[in-house]
Amino acid sequence: MRQFTAVVNPTAGGSASAAALLGVARLLREAGAELETEYSRSLEHAKELALDAGGRGRVVLAVGGDGIAGGIGGALSGTGAVLGLVPAGRGNDFARALELPTEPGELAQVLLQGEPRPVDTIEVESAFHDRTVVLGSVYAGVDALANRHANHAKLLRGAASYYAGGLRAVTTWRPAHYRVTVDGKEHPHTGYTVVAANSGYYGSGRLIAPDARVDDGLLDVVMIREAPRRLFFALMNELRTGAHVRRPEVTILRGREIRIEADREVPYGADGEVEAVLPVTVRVLPGALRVLC
Repeated sequence: MRQFTAVVNPTAGGSASAAALLGVARLLREAGAELETEYSRSLEHAKELALDAGGRGRVVLAVGGDGIAGGIGGALSGTGAVLGLVPAGRGNDFARALELPTEPGELAQVLLQGEPRPVDTIEVESAFHDRTVVLGSVYAGVDALANRHANHAKLLRGAASYYAGGLRAVTTWRPAHYRVTVDGKEHPHTGYTVVAANSGYYGSGRLIAPDARVDDGLLDVVMIREAPRRLFFALMNELRTGAHVRRPEVTILRGREIRIEADREVPYGADGEVEAVLPVTVRVLPGALRVLC
């Protein structure tokens, strides 16, 4: 029987993390599994807790949103430890990409009986030579600004906070001049954003890269060019289904190493965490993490 350590982000989705864990925890214990719970004080603390538990051979459960899932998954990347997800945040986009159930009974069965699946992770290297590893995507531009607004929203939750943040970001955005280098080949780009996607989803269920796969050893690079604002709002709506990829303003490349630079200070985000600016280099780490799904 598996032994679990749940690392909980008590701020993700208000009380949603505790509520989500309670339903699953009861079912895990009733099945005979051992479960210990740790509450993180910060993302760095969550990573430390996860590494300690993984080093003891326990399955680490990331309880919260994409920020804690990406932080813990990144910390466990390359260690051989097994990660389980209990989605309880605003977006839950990596869990969505893995098609994880949200109903407690179904999720408990995945955690108890699912086989660990090797998935790719993303190594992120900033201009200051800081290195981190995340799961879903790295995005630089108006979406990162929108994500920052959503993170600071007090009255809205989930998709509503992302949509409101997007409206606020687009109304003030000036197209940036990017230099995007994919596996050594340079691609000039002027527009709204550049996304290096391991998972197809970001921004609370928006299908930014419909053909992205978490286990193919590649990143999908989505670039949205300069366009009238009314067209960009139409593109935002099309992100719900992935229909935006048919627009001539959207270019998609694929590669293993991507460097993103810009002619001015442009924010970038990684799995919901938005506290950095370009330039940034990202690399895919094929099959570096084992996830129950």
